Amino acid sequence: MQLVFATNNSNKLEEVRHRLPQYQIQSMQDIGCFDDIAETGSTFEVNARIKALYLQSRFGCDCFADDSGLEIEALNGAPGVYSARYAGKHNDAEANIAKVLKNMDGKTMRKAKFVTVICLLKEGKEVYFRGEIHGTITSTKKGEKGFGYDPIFLPDGYSTTFAEMTIDDKSKVSHRAIAIEKMTKWLEA
Repeated sequence: MQLVFATNNSNKLEEVRHRLPQYQIQSMQDIGCFDDIAETGSTFEVNARIKALYLQSRFGCDCFADDSGLEIEALNGAPGVYSARYAGKHNDAEANIAKVLKNMDGKTMRKAKFVTVICLLKEGKEVYFRGEIHGTITSTKKGEKGFGYDPIFLPDGYSTTFAEMTIDDKSKVSHRAIAIEKMTKWLEA
């Protein structure tokens, strides 16, 4: 089965392809779409839907999109849907991490969760899948793998941050993995 993933983020694409080897997952670039789709929604669901509908309306393909983010209790859920642009510039992971660590300085409550929502548009159906993983924000960066906020997110029950895990280990427990697993069950039902 072929599906288009509404992303040009190579890290997300690698994670999804790793979780779905039985599917031919194409990126936006693979189908000739290099547009930057504005995420103007106030929820993960709305942003995922915006991206999926954009692709479907222009390319007529079965597709899915995700919107993901980090929600930190002590920051009232921030950065949330603004995770990729928390420090201003879109997808500047170093600046985003620096801003989180600065805003968390001196805070003892460090609970957080990563959230992913997938919107799947397939054969006239629109279906959503949500994945969450809870953890804590570390006080310093740890690890060189992963992307985004992975170096400062320690999932509950683990002694390593996402950035210290192999892609295989992370893809078994991450928020995106949970959402993809739900989508896979739906696709195979």
